[in-house]
This record gives sequence, structure tokens and C-alpha cells, in this order.
Amino acid sequence: MTGSVRWDATEADHPARRAARASMAAVARGAKADWLALFAADALVQDPVGPSPLDPSGQGHRGTAAIGAFWDSVIAGAASLHFHVHDSFAAGSEVANTGRIRTHLPDGATMDADGVFLYRVDDTGLLISMRAFWEFDRAMATLTTNP
Repeated sequence: MTGSVRWDATEADHPARRAARASMAAVARGAKADWLALFAADALVQDPVGPSPLDPSGQGHRGTAAIGAFWDSVIAGAASLHFHVHDSFAAGSEVANTGRIRTHLPDGATMDADGVFLYRVDDTGLLISMRAFWEFDRAMATLTTNP
């Protein structure tokens, strides 16, 4: 998988912002092991937050084994993922980024998920949660086919 990260937000240093950028970069490279290494052992990933076809229970994926399974069932299916961060707001141990994730599927189709993406770190800088607020149906409405 080859993707990209476009960062049009503040460059101000913050532990959660660093973790968020490292997370996006690892996903864009298709580097599952690097991505998983960013998470604390009991971290929680909710992408998107709440029930969806990607997480019917809406409880998210807790722990590195479950987060790794999320990678295998969702992220690994993309041909590439492109992140475009429009803005970034850091406070406390968290950062909220606004932007778009464009998914390129193996058949050439694309889908855009616009949203707010929250990352929280512990005192060592490991991610303890990643919560993505985007609407599944709204993203599906952007699905295009290969021309």
C-alpha cells in the first residue's frame, strides 16, 4: 500500500499530534507493525465511533490484537489511503484533527471520509485511544467507480 499524508495544519509540537502524524504515516505506508507499535497494550480504536458495518457493536477495537484484526479487515483491503489534515487542535493529552481520508480501493474506486479524528496519548506518548468521527453512509455516498 502506498498512500500519502498532506498536513495543512499547525506544525506546533505536541505529543498527541506527533502520535497522530506517526499513525497516519504508518497507515499510508502500509506498515502494520509500525502502526501497532504506536498503541498502548489496552488502547481503543473506534473508526468510526459508534455502530457501523465496520464495527456492528459500536464498542470499538480494544487491545493490540483487536486493533491488528481491524487493520486486517479494514485497512489492508485498501489499495492506498490518503490523509489530508485541514486543521489540528491540541489540548491536554489529546489532539483533534479535521480533514479527509480518501480510500482508493483495489478496483480503482475511491471513497472520501470527512471527519474529526481524535488521538489521545499516555505519559510515554503511546496512543491510548484513536476515535474517528465520520459518517459511514455519507462516506459511501462519495463512492466512485473506476472511469
